Amino acid sequence: MTNAVADRLPGRSVDFQPVSPIGWYRHEQGVRRLQDSFSEIPRGARVRLAKKTSNLFRGRESTTPGLDVSGLGGVIAIDPVARTADVQGMCTYEDLVDATLPFGLAPLVVPQLKTITLGGAVTGMGVESTSFRNGLPHESLLEMDVLTGTGDIVTCSRDENVDLFRAFPNSYGSLGYAVRLTIELEPVPDTIELREVRYDDLKDFQEALAQTAETGKLEGDSLHGLDAVSFSPAESYIIAALPAEGNNYPATSDYTRDAIFYRSIQHPRGTKHDLLSIRDYIWRWDTDWFWCSRAFGAQNPNVRPVWPRQWRRSSFYWKIVRLDRKYSLEYNFLKKPHGLPATERVVQDIEITADKTAEWLEWFFQASDIQPVWLCPIRLRDGVEDLSRTGEILRDADEPWPLYPLQAGTTWINAGFWSGVPADHVSADAEPGAFNRVIEAKVNELGGHKSLYSEAFYSPEHFRSLYGGDYPDQMKKAYDPDGRFPTLFEKTVGNA
Repeated sequence: MTNAVADRLPGRSVDFQPVSPIGWYRHEQGVRRLQDSFSEIPRGARVRLAKKTSNLFRGRESTTPGLDVSGLGGVIAIDPVARTADVQGMCTYEDLVDATLPFGLAPLVVPQLKTITLGGAVTGMGVESTSFRNGLPHESLLEMDVLTGTGDIVTCSRDENVDLFRAFPNSYGSLGYAVRLTIELEPVPDTIELREVRYDDLKDFQEALAQTAETGKLEGDSLHGLDAVSFSPAESYIIAALPAEGNNYPATSDYTRDAIFYRSIQHPRGTKHDLLSIRDYIWRWDTDWFWCSRAFGAQNPNVRPVWPRQWRRSSFYWKIVRLDRKYSLEYNFLKKPHGLPATERVVQDIEITADKTAEWLEWFFQASDIQPVWLCPIRLRDGVEDLSRTGEILRDADEPWPLYPLQAGTTWINAGFWSGVPADHVSADAEPGAFNRVIEAKVNELGGHKSLYSEAFYSPEHFRSLYGGDYPDQMKKAYDPDGRFPTLFEKTVGNA
């Protein structure tokens, strides 16, 4: 444990809580409760997790019985020498980070929001600023226990039940649920220096972002993290994170109070420097849910001082979103009285190759008033291509993770945009999700994919062409032969 980290964590971080591993006995108790709840569901009935929260931006229409995951939300054990952690599937990254930072360690990729779970990030698609060098969360996975559709707990890894190990990422619970995950950890610096570089031309921005991601360096210095934000075709920023070395630095910034992180990166020209503690860097986007807290008034200078700091976090904003979904608050109180159309929610993350970044942004800013856009480079980890063509079912799959086929050796850019447009944005008689369908078509034109945590409108045929072809059905036959879980298409397009 480094004294600097241990001393800093309980201080300014308003929501830091010491987290201790629960141990293997309590984990085994939680697994037994899960399996007992599975056995109590009538044979042939579909099942789901009985989760109270979710980071999905699509509705769920399922009324199937829920599995008891109440005992599966902890860190089981940490090995600071081997730099590994055994973690339960429902453990949040917030708890895992608070358990590992006292050892000067962190997961190789930490998704941006505190309540994302380890199991959710692996069965879905997590991404963050270390993805340019560490890939996606499932790539630092060493071993995993999965509850399959037969009710069995199946252990999988690169050497054991390899098909399940490779097909689990982007399966969204269609093949089973992660019960335990063994992941790699890496040393992290106590303090992060940020260099925020402005670009006024999208082509220059595209070239610089791709080069920085591929070399892992900015001005000759090796990077810890890399992401970017584009506000318009004439204003984009690369945000490079470097380990802060030495003691000749001013006090670190604090974006949990009046200052707002995404606004802080804006400046006229050149490079702006900033300094954050490692924990505040990891959660720099969570305080204002990137920039989405502005929709709730939390960025209003008259409101922010009286908005409790402990409520400036994504988990609280989620509660407001759920209330709006239930009671249509925005439409009934803000839109309808003034004769304005309802809002079509546009909440998506898409991936395109780095050479399409400028074209995508130019099109997107012309097609909508949504801004800014978050951008995060992704490069699959070195050596991951060795997984290709392994296993029995997936032996013909060229990509290591066939349900979300990103090619190794290629720089991909994740573009995230979370807002809305008027429901008549496309046309006066537009069908539901009209602009989201336009986005899907443009991403397809550019040879990209989109993450499936939000609404999707693909036809079954188009979906199969993008997300693994016949592999999801073949995997279902092997690990969920009775169809206890919905299919991947039913989950992500049909909202089952």
